[in-house]
Amino acid sequence: MHLARKSLRRLMAAGLVSGTVLATWTAAAHPAAARQSEASGTGGAVVRTAAQRATPAADALDRDALRGTLDAVRDAGMYGIYSSVRDGEERWEGASGVADVRTGRPVTPQMRHRIGSVSKAFTSVALMQQVERGRLDLDAPIARYLPGLVPGELGRAVTTRMLLNHTSGIADYIPGAFPSLVQNSPASLDDNRFERFTPEELVRFGLAGVPTGRPGERASYSNTNYVIAGLLLERLTGVEAETYITHNVIGRAGLRHTYFPRTPFVTGPHSKMYEALYGLIDPPRDYSVYDMSWAFTAGALVSTMDDLGTFYRALLGGRLVGPRQLAEMQRTVPFTDAQGNVLLNYGLGIYAQDWPCGRFWGHDGAVFGAGTVTLSSPDGRRQASLGINLMKYQHIDENGQVQIHPIDIAMARHMLVALCGTQAAPPSTLRAPAIPLFPTETLRPARA
Repeated sequence: MHLARKSLRRLMAAGLVSGTVLATWTAAAHPAAARQSEASGTGGAVVRTAAQRATPAADALDRDALRGTLDAVRDAGMYGIYSSVRDGEERWEGASGVADVRTGRPVTPQMRHRIGSVSKAFTSVALMQQVERGRLDLDAPIARYLPGLVPGELGRAVTTRMLLNHTSGIADYIPGAFPSLVQNSPASLDDNRFERFTPEELVRFGLAGVPTGRPGERASYSNTNYVIAGLLLERLTGVEAETYITHNVIGRAGLRHTYFPRTPFVTGPHSKMYEALYGLIDPPRDYSVYDMSWAFTAGALVSTMDDLGTFYRALLGGRLVGPRQLAEMQRTVPFTDAQGNVLLNYGLGIYAQDWPCGRFWGHDGAVFGAGTVTLSSPDGRRQASLGINLMKYQHIDENGQVQIHPIDIAMARHMLVALCGTQAAPPSTLRAPAIPLFPTETLRPARA
């Protein structure tokens, strides 16, 4: 597929072709919402907030339906997908498709996976532990802790809270790290496979970009925020950010297969990770071997779908931070689409998303070739996490807009069954259009 130069540049400016983007796969709350979506011309679902509608409890796990909806994602064109779902002590895991398109090696549920921006929750938890210990004031200027890193008035205006909820106004570093992307070329993805970026270098790329607003003015998703957060963690603790997170977040949560890779290789059973870049890479190319220094504490972690559920149960259950710190993490900024629909509410490294059976907390992530989404009920009882090994498979229209793909709809159906069951909403809900991957840099906070 040919992409007009201005179309890809528009997407690049929006952050959609960055290594870690905020994304959502969901379905309409009920047929009326689907009709409202169609009438508004959004091409996606209307997501209602908890205050706007009742929130029935999720049904028990329907294993046959989970298996069927997972296979439907594969049938829609996804190379491989793996999923882990929990309802209390009841657990289901499944996988469908292939981990290697050349050999036909199948995917399995416990494969290690690059989880991209889901890493931000781990980084946020580590900093909230510093708040709990009195080492960090969320609303103090970043210049107090990292003098000179963010120079001048900007360093005196930006706070840690602004970094963690993406209201700092600092641009994303991705165009600086992968400059060919703004020139309709994937060349820098290949050129930089083994490039070792320093966090300070990534911050300089971000600071050199066009600011997305004044500090605190509005939300604009930027990976630079979480690289600065990692450097802040190092200054406060005196150890490498990866080391601190490994011992005090990953270890404390009891995760067995989650780690920061020290080499370009994923250790343990894993899939290849295929990137299509909206048709610029045809056929899609494997990027599973990659130096992840370009993501640092914004998105470098490897994990499994089951480990992600364990992490969120520990977080929401109060085992990683205290109740006051968790409450701060759950203070959110509403994000809306161009029509004003509230799509999700972003906190400090986690976001809230409303589904037909209630509100769920989590995050999603994308690196070149791999996507992840994980959501948990507020009590951590109902959870679903999925990973995919083909990214940016959608088409782009003449206006530079990402078009909904059957894969997006199929993933929404799977997540709906995983989170809410088959009885929580009318069957027509499962046929409702889904909201595809979208760039949060084009979103604005909802107005009161």
